[in-house]
Amino acid sequence: QVQLMESGGGSVQAGGSLRLSCQASGDISSGYGDYCMAWFRQAPGKEREGVAGIDWNGKTGYAHSVKGRFTVSKDNAKNTLYLQMNSLKPEDTAMYYCAANSLVCDLGTILLSSPLTKWGQGTQVTVSS
Repeated sequence: QVQLMESGGGSVQAGGSLRLSCQASGDISSGYGDYCMAWFRQAPGKEREGVAGIDWNGKTGYAHSVKGRFTVSKDNAKNTLYLQMNSLKPEDTAMYYCAANSLVCDLGTILLSSPLTKWGQGTQVTVSS
């Protein structure tokens, strides 16, 4: 069984920065490098959307809305995924979720709909103007 635990959320003013972390444990630990890891977010009343991800080859991808402001990275030795968020905007306010999947990888419906995708409980990010 795979467990994902997000941390690092909080409240900041517009223009500020936060760094999110996602610690993986359980069955994922032996093959963390073989997983697609991604960050999704969901604001109240909106659908969950992909933010940034990194595949098993280390290739990264970003949503257009965060490109140039957010950086995704992972430390395979620590089984940890990170999301550095700079120049935060009020529209970045959402619950941020970590996702993992060993077979498919994208920032959209494939990860969202795959029964193999594992999800964390989320960490809240609130950006005030």
